[in-house]
Amino acid sequence: VIKLASNECALGPSPQAVQAYNEAGGTLRRYPDGGSETLRHALASHHGLDPARIVCGAGSDELICNLCRAYAGPGDEVLHSRHGFLMFAIYAKSVGATPVAAPEKTLTADVDALVDRVTPKTRILFLANPNNPTGSYLPAAELKRLRAGLPESVLLVIDAAYAEYVGGDGYSPGIDLVDGGDNVVMTRTFSKIHALAGLRLGWAYCPTAVADALNRVRGPFNVSAPAQAAGAAALGDTAHTARSCSHNDKWLPWTAGKVKDLGLAAPPSAGNFQLVRFPAEKGRGAEAADAFLKERGIITRHMAVYGLPEALRVTIGGEEEMLAFIEALDEFMG
Repeated sequence: VIKLASNECALGPSPQAVQAYNEAGGTLRRYPDGGSETLRHALASHHGLDPARIVCGAGSDELICNLCRAYAGPGDEVLHSRHGFLMFAIYAKSVGATPVAAPEKTLTADVDALVDRVTPKTRILFLANPNNPTGSYLPAAELKRLRAGLPESVLLVIDAAYAEYVGGDGYSPGIDLVDGGDNVVMTRTFSKIHALAGLRLGWAYCPTAVADALNRVRGPFNVSAPAQAAGAAALGDTAHTARSCSHNDKWLPWTAGKVKDLGLAAPPSAGNFQLVRFPAEKGRGAEAADAFLKERGIITRHMAVYGLPEALRVTIGGEEEMLAFIEALDEFMG
């Protein structure tokens, strides 16, 4: 089976991270450090941040959920882009808030549309940048324009899970905006470039008041000791991170090119995945392609739940996996 459905890192975790995880097995009878002190200081050193304003969580999912718990509730609205990360709306609903989707332009978040949909009930605006599943992102200048257009009462949460994959100038994960005001949060994950998805590890960089709120609503031991150890070790293995980025830099454009050669649409992506759009033709669409690929042991993700029924999202896997995917897709297109 070839799994290309969950945007997992093709090269796997750093050997140093695996070693740190295994070594942590000798202390499993002890509760983990409730404040993730070593990991927070490693993150602060790596990114040039204030460790007191970093909050760690069991994946960035937990942090997104806890932001909803802390800042939204019944009668409130949580804003996101039309094809934004699905968990934004799910966690908003879980606290009784109403998710509001703003339309996009060419599968990209639209700053004006987002700002236009802010109401007195809006409490949080979630923006995945780069966005999953479309792969698009807003450049730093547009992020600043979005922040400038929001009332101080709205918390802007920039989910930069795929930040390490973005190449070229003009991109910011949002650190500058967090440092520049009191209503911006950046969330990150160890699940993507660091390939620690199985450990559930993420972090947020926040204004002091938001960090305090997150620390109040999270569990006392929310990040396991093995996860903390592996995360700190992964940050230190910059050579492995660079290899993972280089792999994606090669196979993402290769995959997009092959998809286009088959007559399918492959919108630009800044993540470790490629959206593939199929024609609205019976037996030739995304649903049929998904079934065809599964019959051949290749699992991708159908995007109907994201409002993109014509599309599959394909993770950039290893070399043999991508060759097998394109071969099967070529057979499907016939």
